[in-house]
Amino acid sequence: MNIDVTEVKLEIYVPEEYIEPVRDALTHIGACRVGNYDHVAAFHCSRGSWRPLPGSSPFNGKTGEICFGTEMKMGVRCPVEIVETAVREVKKIHPYEEPVINVILLLDIQC
Repeated sequence: MNIDVTEVKLEIYVPEEYIEPVRDALTHIGACRVGNYDHVAAFHCSRGSWRPLPGSSPFNGKTGEICFGTEMKMGVRCPVEIVETAVREVKKIHPYEEPVINVILLLDIQC
């Protein structure tokens, strides 16, 4: 059995109104593609919490207060070769000062 890592899953927490700009930017650089399809992404509604600390500039909420909000968890495939570019692109568009971007290895198992 051979195992390769050629793609990762980018898991990005983003306000709903930013889904299309983030997806479009990632598609433009070569992510969000599965076979002969592009703009491929999954979205799930998520509820989260955070507390802005002194020195922060929060998109939502007030410094020192625990906040709750709804956002979307966006999942897309991304070739390993462009992961750094993809993360930079997301950070350019994303409104959060500290966006949550998880990079998850996807194993390609050849049996």
